[in-house]
Amino acid sequence: MPTDPITFAGHSGEMLAARLDLPTGPVLATALFAHCFPCSKDIPAARRIAGRLAAMGIAVLRFDFTGLGHSEGEFANTTFSSNVADLVAAAQYLTGRGMAPALLIGHSLGGAAVLRARADIPSVKGVVTLGAPFDPGHVSHHFDAALPEINAKGQAEVSLGGRPFVISRDFVEDITAEALTPAIAELHAALLVMHAPRDATVSIDNASEIFSAAKHPKSFVTLDDADHLITRAQDAEYAAEVISAWASRYIDLSPPAPPPGAPEGVLRVSEADPAGFLQDIQSGPHHHAFADEPLAYGGTNKGMSPYGFVSAGLGACTSMTLRMYARRKGWPLDSISGDGCHDKVHAQEAQPSGPAKIDHFTRTIRICGPLDADQRAKLLEIADKCPVHRTLEHSSKVTTTLAQEPATSG
Repeated sequence: MPTDPITFAGHSGEMLAARLDLPTGPVLATALFAHCFPCSKDIPAARRIAGRLAAMGIAVLRFDFTGLGHSEGEFANTTFSSNVADLVAAAQYLTGRGMAPALLIGHSLGGAAVLRARADIPSVKGVVTLGAPFDPGHVSHHFDAALPEINAKGQAEVSLGGRPFVISRDFVEDITAEALTPAIAELHAALLVMHAPRDATVSIDNASEIFSAAKHPKSFVTLDDADHLITRAQDAEYAAEVISAWASRYIDLSPPAPPPGAPEGVLRVSEADPAGFLQDIQSGPHHHAFADEPLAYGGTNKGMSPYGFVSAGLGACTSMTLRMYARRKGWPLDSISGDGCHDKVHAQEAQPSGPAKIDHFTRTIRICGPLDADQRAKLLEIADKCPVHRTLEHSSKVTTTLAQEPATSG
């Protein structure tokens, strides 16, 4: 997944640092991600969600709000309203590149910000919130003890996540005055609310209020026992899976015509975990799977092995071929199932003059229905004529090229 480091002007003209996660193929749509308070664009949840969507063909822009991460400006001078204005500026930047965002995703206070910003980003068709507060003023509990000093002196330094931040009276007054109900009621976009019931930072009640205030189409999905920051890899991957599947219902992800000679389009494989072997497989916008190795071979066992996919292709093609033949003949074939596996065997078991070892695929086919012996024998013969079977039995040609590195822009 190529990542383009970029900068663009925020609400006050100061430059904001961002990453544009791009698909390795054509961009089918664009999403804009708003991080939590006071996090950054590089938190694990943001990276994983962006990676999953990019594998699906959706480019994702994630950026640091003014005064946070690598962006310019003073956090002490920002407010919830300025965060919303930064989001609008990010959308305008994307629109200027011909990538107007169709999807807004917001985590925690970023979720409240995308709900509020939607009205000023007309291209948006879907909004996703992750652990978002219904009342932006909810975040003031992070610095309750400092509120008297903030009110008296106009600002105070507080510790958030072990780092010092200056919170201003303007920030407190802005989040306290903000009411999201009108913005949610007039969202005019599909809404997906995701929240963990055990979220100790923003309670699940907030998700209920957001969901109740919204009009259809709207969906709610629980994040089970995830923490507020969605720090566990499996929780972020689950959230990303749900978002990508949900988004495909509301955003047109029609791919361009496949290249000549590839009627099924291009199947895209991206490394999902550089520390292991997990691979993210995307075939067009609608079909996704993981490939992995078993634990015994250093993998995480989150998907079939590469040879498992080959065996699955053989089994699926066999079943389809038998069904087509029986349907054409009008035979009473009720159901088809089968078992398959792959192994390496010594060549002399198959062909004495062959290489030292060859690939050996075995199939056990079950065909149910009132078929006579001749019909069953014919179906067994037809199984050996399925296209994938023929491909495996004959030599194939594989052509490999090295893709050029994508150019980055400043």
